[in-house]
Amino acid sequence: MQAPAPFPWPADDPLQDDALTGTMRIWQRTRGHRYSLDDVLTAHSALEADRQAASYLDLGCGMGSVLMMVMGGSSTSRAFGIEAQKVSFDLAEQNVLRNRLQDRVSLVHGDFRNESLSAAPAGGFGLITGTPPYQPPGTATPSPDPQRAYARIEYRGGVEAYLKAIERWLAPEGVAVVCAEGTRPERVLDHARVLGLRVVRRRDAYPRAGRTTPLFSVWTLKKGVESEQGYDVEDFVARDKNGVRTDAYHRLRASFGIERPPAREPDR
Repeated sequence: MQAPAPFPWPADDPLQDDALTGTMRIWQRTRGHRYSLDDVLTAHSALEADRQAASYLDLGCGMGSVLMMVMGGSSTSRAFGIEAQKVSFDLAEQNVLRNRLQDRVSLVHGDFRNESLSAAPAGGFGLITGTPPYQPPGTATPSPDPQRAYARIEYRGGVEAYLKAIERWLAPEGVAVVCAEGTRPERVLDHARVLGLRVVRRRDAYPRAGRTTPLFSVWTLKKGVESEQGYDVEDFVARDKNGVRTDAYHRLRASFGIERPPAREPDR
């Protein structure tokens, strides 16, 4: 739903007022980057991993979609989001305020790769999430819109940069959930191994049944060496072969309070 923003914003850059969960709404740019399935599945996996983390960090939090979904479903009392893009950071600030999370959430405008996040608690974060861009520079045509371009192209690093930050800030008994493109799982597996992170779960997301490789995967990791038993691998299919949203998709959205719409009656 497009509507005038109740805060200063350029009139020539319209915003959408969209549902994020059953109780939260999010401002996002009509012509910019928008939250999507990878955010929802990452937040859901994080809540399944730990709903009671003492502290939580969202790397590259964007407009705040994953951060707010996690906070809406957890008892975590203190969360931090760090975001480098000014336009996304400004929207995250407004989204945190409108959803009355300002007493639990602090936002940092900056690049998490500089290792200067002053808000890190002693002992590290109990939960960390991240949804990196998927495409290395030169492998895709960037959007002319900078917000969309940086959300898709790895100008500030890809999943490897996120894993490095996770290793640096994750508490010894903490858990991290990170999203990565689905065709090269070795990017996560190899780098996690080098950093001393072990994979405990992988959810492969297919936008439609019949696709042979996942569009993206959501990885759950902890500190420590690899287990000889390996890790759990699950498939998530958003639409069936006819393009109809699956029961799994509707259950995912219902977990955030967005119920399945009623079936339309057939035309007479």
